Amino acid sequence: MKLIINNSSMQPIYDQIVTQIKGCIIRGKLKEEEMLPSVRTLAKDLKVSALTVKKAYDALEEEGFIITVHGKGSFVKDFNQSFLIEEKKKEVEADLELAIRKGRSCGMNDKEITELFYIVLED
Repeated sequence: MKLIINNSSMQPIYDQIVTQIKGCIIRGKLKEEEMLPSVRTLAKDLKVSALTVKKAYDALEEEGFIITVHGKGSFVKDFNQSFLIEEKKKEVEADLELAIRKGRSCGMNDKEITELFYIVLED
């Protein structure tokens, strides 16, 4: 698993870790029951605090993506396909909301945004 941390990003480092691991799970790069690197190992690899990685793992566990077994490590949780599809839909919705906000911030009205959406959809 290759994670890239952007220290100049406005997104917190723990959130960058969460986003990238979730993406790996959703795309199938991390399989069910696959063990994640230990908190200390990942922190060392990414050159970040172990507390930052722990916070990311806690968030992933809270969202239902991983499970941590004390003394054994953290593992990708078993998923049913509908859960993964729902997560992908949430990502698309968030991306569309961001695009709409950007359009409105530069003066586009709803009609212009809708027209642009359909143009992009045709590609």
